[in-house]
Amino acid sequence: MAVPIAVLDCDLLLYGRGHRTLDRFKLEDVTDEYLVSTYGFPRQFICYLVDLLGATLSRPTQRSRAISPETQILAALGFYTSGSFQTRMGDAIGISQASMSRCVANVTEALVERASQFIHFPKDEATVQTLKDDFYGLAGMPGVLGVVDCTHVAIKAPNAEDLSYVNRKGLHSLNCLMVCDSRGVLLSAETHWPGSLPDCAVLEQATLTSQFETELHKDGWLLGDSSFLLRTWLMTPLHIPEAPAEYRYNMAHSATHNIIERTFRTIRSRFRCLDGSKGTLQYSPEKSSHIILACCVLHNISLQHGLDVWSAPATGHMEQSEEEYEQMESVDSEACRVRQELLLTHFS
Repeated sequence: MAVPIAVLDCDLLLYGRGHRTLDRFKLEDVTDEYLVSTYGFPRQFICYLVDLLGATLSRPTQRSRAISPETQILAALGFYTSGSFQTRMGDAIGISQASMSRCVANVTEALVERASQFIHFPKDEATVQTLKDDFYGLAGMPGVLGVVDCTHVAIKAPNAEDLSYVNRKGLHSLNCLMVCDSRGVLLSAETHWPGSLPDCAVLEQATLTSQFETELHKDGWLLGDSSFLLRTWLMTPLHIPEAPAEYRYNMAHSATHNIIERTFRTIRSRFRCLDGSKGTLQYSPEKSSHIILACCVLHNISLQHGLDVWSAPATGHMEQSEEEYEQMESVDSEACRVRQELLLTHFS
């Protein structure tokens, strides 16, 4: 007669039924120095994320014991700031590499859900004026609502033979369009564009363009480099400056626009999963786009908490601007008139 064999759930024997969290790691057991060196952020910041994302990350599972929000957040921060699922990272918080991957996915989606809460243009007139004043204080460029540019992030080749993600250097990437303020706070981030698209084509199709053409043109403009077309709401440098006023305009434009380049360097330096030094993001374009956006959200939250400062350039393989663009000539006569009026009013 066959004897039935019972497969025992050790967690069930020890803890009984119900969704219980497995506290693999205690924040209070380690120093701030350890947290910063291992996960990139101090205790106060991590506790804020636990409060912000805890309810979302505590969704019921079919497992008898779920991974706590605290552990999930530490796992994700470890990946974002180191760029790898190293065994030692999982060992430090007591989870497997597979669990690390699930934690990154959960935290990434929770952050993406809150992107509009932390990445947006100011709405009220007083804040908009403060935005302009802060930019003017940098190099004397008036009316600036933000500086815009694109940066490429390397990804693995999609499973499908899709050449749209192959950029001009022959690498697979996402071309990410971002706008920041004078402190490097991101005001807009579109991280999903295929790497084959040049910057001007990304902007042409971007939500940012429709926003500025229908909603956000508040007697001001963005600053973009010569890879973009001049628009009434987007001031670009003069291709061949001749008069002193034109030189002064270009110098003020360059000094102000440099903020976005420094912001890109800061983001890649803090979030090493984006800088290419650990290889490409090993995800589909959609998931890679979400990881980039999640890092953008964390960048803004870190600035809100006074944690971020301008940092040295990252040592990764991806440069801020992948393409060797040609000077774009505007055919928008109204945009040319707006720029000429700016030259005469403020730089003559």
